[in-house]
Amino acid sequence: MPFQPLDPLLHAELRLAVMSLLISTEEAEFPYIKEQTGATAGNLSVQVDKLSTAGYIEVEKTFKGKRPCTICRITDKGRQAFETYVEALRSYIVVNSK
Repeated sequence: MPFQPLDPLLHAELRLAVMSLLISTEEAEFPYIKEQTGATAGNLSVQVDKLSTAGYIEVEKTFKGKRPCTICRITDKGRQAFETYVEALRSYIVVNSK
């Protein structure tokens, strides 16, 4: 049985971490994601942009009082891509454990 291809967008560690957080929380503010992943703001910003460009997440820029607030939400496309990625990863584990 051949291996299923892994989505290269999700196979990057930080993007996978962001998606893993959002799959369970639906949405999260940028500082929370930064704290949970241990990423720098600059690196996280680049990776969030890549996920947003792919349509895996939506990014809403708003304000909390006078402070900027960036909220990330997983999309249906992102949820499907994540589920497909996890299934593909399982195919590697199952094949290698036999």
